Amino acid sequence: MKTGICYIVGAGENYGLDFIPEKEDFVIAADAGFRYLRDADITPDLIVGDFDSLNDIPQSGNILKFAAEKDDTDMFIALKEGIGAGYRSFHIYGGTGGRIDHTIANIQMLAYISERKMNGCLFHKDTVLIMMENGKLMFDEGSLGYVSVFSYSERSTGVYLRNLKYELVDATLTNSFPLGVSNELVGKESSITVENGVLLISFPRGLEKRIHFIPMQN
Repeated sequence: MKTGICYIVGAGENYGLDFIPEKEDFVIAADAGFRYLRDADITPDLIVGDFDSLNDIPQSGNILKFAAEKDDTDMFIALKEGIGAGYRSFHIYGGTGGRIDHTIANIQMLAYISERKMNGCLFHKDTVLIMMENGKLMFDEGSLGYVSVFSYSERSTGVYLRNLKYELVDATLTNSFPLGVSNELVGKESSITVENGVLLISFPRGLEKRIHFIPMQN
């Protein structure tokens, strides 16, 4: 398995590509995400898509072209290519904004990643979304800003929010009531735990460098 990050850049809104790929990383352009990478002077390792949203189809590089009528979105094709290349950590840009159905599809991609015991971050304008199943998310000391915790599964049990402004102990969250919205990181080392279920968590962009996942022990 690869230890680097697979960066996927899609054709949604471009809120800035704030990464510089390292040698061990892998960069995939999904359709018009190629334009964002080109503007940022980042060369993708792979370009995929049906290119229905990219007028100037690239003529060189590692390109996989697909028919417009297909089951997988261009972003999902990019994700599967990244998994096939051996990556287990994914940072997804250009996956929000624009059409809301595309944003929802990319949130579902986070669930696909989480189900396979991998890590994914979906970057929005000022926010990062992640999905976590049966585990603990740790924030380093000094982390600040709003954090929201939603149940993506029908029920999430054994939910603990520690050292946040509003704490929970052995709580149950459901996907029909947003109890965990608009909590706050207050600068302490803090954690979000779910013993049984899937959580969708949002936190300020930039803190993705200050988080640590701890899987639940069976």
